[in-house]
Amino acid sequence: MTGPTAPDRDAVRALAELLRTWWELSAREGRPKPTQQSLAGRLGIGQTTLSRYLNPRHPSTAPLRTVELLHTVLRAPAADLPRARALAEAAAAGAARKSPRPAGTAPADGPVDPAPADGSDATAASPQDPSAGPQSPVPVSASSDMTAPPPTPVPAARVTRRTAAARAALAFLGVLTLGGGIGLGWGALAHRAGQDGPPVAAVAASAGSTAAGWPLARKGDLLWKARAVQYLLRAHGHDIEADGDFGVRTAAAVKKFQAAHGLLADGKVGARTWSHLIIRIDSQHAPRQAVVALQYLLDNSGTATDITGLFTPSTTRSLETFQRDRALPVTGIADRDTWRALLTSQGPGIHR
Repeated sequence: MTGPTAPDRDAVRALAELLRTWWELSAREGRPKPTQQSLAGRLGIGQTTLSRYLNPRHPSTAPLRTVELLHTVLRAPAADLPRARALAEAAAAGAARKSPRPAGTAPADGPVDPAPADGSDATAASPQDPSAGPQSPVPVSASSDMTAPPPTPVPAARVTRRTAAARAALAFLGVLTLGGGIGLGWGALAHRAGQDGPPVAAVAASAGSTAAGWPLARKGDLLWKARAVQYLLRAHGHDIEADGDFGVRTAAAVKKFQAAHGLLADGKVGARTWSHLIIRIDSQHAPRQAVVALQYLLDNSGTATDITGLFTPSTTRSLETFQRDRALPVTGIADRDTWRALLTSQGPGIHR
């Protein structure tokens, strides 16, 4: 494996220096600088991994989502985020170029060991890993079965029938076990919900989505949920910073918006509040902040989109690509169904 090229090393080092600057300067406005241990806990990664990301001399590169979350948690300057994203993408591209699969490892369609959950670059050698050293051959005794008479062959038809019968029996038992387990589980859940808990529908909705399929955004949410709400609030004339942190000010603005539209002013953005908050965007009606929200959600869902606030032909093409990929009518218009599909395509939310 070859080492990173000079541009790759420059991107990795520059990103680590920028992240460390955010951490060092996070102690302001009366807030103490968080320890690496507490910061790692909020990011959901190990302290050792975070230390590597903040060390310009270490070749580890923070993933883009971790960079964005650090920017939000440390309240870094908004102007730094585009540069941090570009550095993270350049470093990740360099890492992909310099990591070809060495000869002798699993083929392209074979199993691949998953990366550690916390993004660490430490790996463990498996018994089949060529880097673990040569494997000892299995000894063969001189008095092995070479002189023994060959076993009596079993007719292929009999083997096939036995195998098919065994597979059918196992499949039948598996279906019975699975069905019984599901039935018992749902029965227990319904019984308990009817006695001393919320209805089953409420239990299912507690996973973070509303009954109509819209995500639930509330105080404490970070990154995409917070930014989507904040951009759309700004599009409705609310003076609020889109910092990706659903805090006290954002919750207050949501309550004010809800009260103005005859909704329950609880500060939580569910199906009814989203329905009033989203704005239909087309070539004739494209408020800048609403377009920013649209472009941000498109880009964050994996459809590459420039975030400019202008509903350009490029944005229309990105929107049509998203609609086509989600089996929606390809209209190039951000309507209710498109907004809902965008919001539910963002991946898991992050809550502090």
